[in-house]
Amino acid sequence: MAKAMPRVGSRRNRRIGSRKSARRIPKGLIHVQASFNNTIVTVTDVRGRVVSWSSAGTCGFKGPRRGTPFAAYTAAANAIRTVIDQGMQRAEVMIKGPGLGRDGALRAIVRSRILLTFVRDVTPMPHNGCRPPQKRRV
Repeated sequence: MAKAMPRVGSRRNRRIGSRKSARRIPKGLIHVQASFNNTIVTVTDVRGRVVSWSSAGTCGFKGPRRGTPFAAYTAAANAIRTVIDQGMQRAEVMIKGPGLGRDGALRAIVRSRILLTFVRDVTPMPHNGCRPPQKRRV
């Protein structure tokens, strides 16, 4: 029986390096989506590629505590901590949603060492779009 030749280009043979630490991002966008139940903070570069993200649920908050301003503060601090190590100095902030976490997330972003160019509210507002559902009869 002939010996099997080892595959030269296999993934197991070479070390896979982390690409996240190699990228330098001087400017980016911070998207905050604050609903009543959770707050999601996503940090992207200027082209829109996600660099880091965090939410109140991934930070360990469960149930109704995910919608609190403190949970949003913790989520924003978690998401920003990784991009500060990658060299982000300036950012634009887009806030979406009616939740309580809007202020908490913005407070965490301001306390970090990132210079904010602008803060914009991008909450979608209907211009009398869809017809509302019929009133519930019990």
